[in-house]
Amino acid sequence: MKTRDKIVQASLELFNEHGERAITTNHIAAHLNISPGNLYYHFRNKEDIIRSIFSLYEQHLESGFQPYADKEVDIDLLIGYFDAMFYTLWQFRFMYANLADILSRDETLKKRYLTAQQDVLARCTHVLEKLNQDGFVAIENNDIKPLADTIKMLVSFWISYKLTQTQSNIGSITKESLYEGLLRVIMLFKSYATDNSKATFLRLEDHYRSRMS
Repeated sequence: MKTRDKIVQASLELFNEHGERAITTNHIAAHLNISPGNLYYHFRNKEDIIRSIFSLYEQHLESGFQPYADKEVDIDLLIGYFDAMFYTLWQFRFMYANLADILSRDETLKKRYLTAQQDVLARCTHVLEKLNQDGFVAIENNDIKPLADTIKMLVSFWISYKLTQTQSNIGSITKESLYEGLLRVIMLFKSYATDNSKATFLRLEDHYRSRMS
């Protein structure tokens, strides 16, 4: 792995474990056993590193939430979407925990984030429209986009919500607490389930509940 990639991966690991605010470029350099000068050869500052991490985030959103086509709707298809949702929350949890502060310091990153979220909303809306057309959910057409936005909002702020509830730091966020968030999203879907899909959503719920034990 190239030094630049090592810096990005180490930064992501440290930010997720301790929180972005607590980690400096000196901490990152020490963690990698390289000089600060070597780090600054690759990145101007911590914000520059965060932008590179955000590129990974954008790539994952692009690959993990594509609308399906020419596929039968089954539990495996849904697990694919929910696993991608879980991976995003877990892999980039530092960002969700401190989103407003990070974006307030970097106008360019804020614009990229808003663009990425609009793309996610469009994809989520498309998926819900397809599930509706396939008779897997029953949603009024005018409610599809607001529901997609509600799901996106729940996912985006779940980690902040958990940290507020427990009054603890990012190190307290566990995979189990993120599966709890996924179950809340499944709860939303269940309220729109049709007779043909109720059993699938119950199986999906059991699948993620088993991950928490």
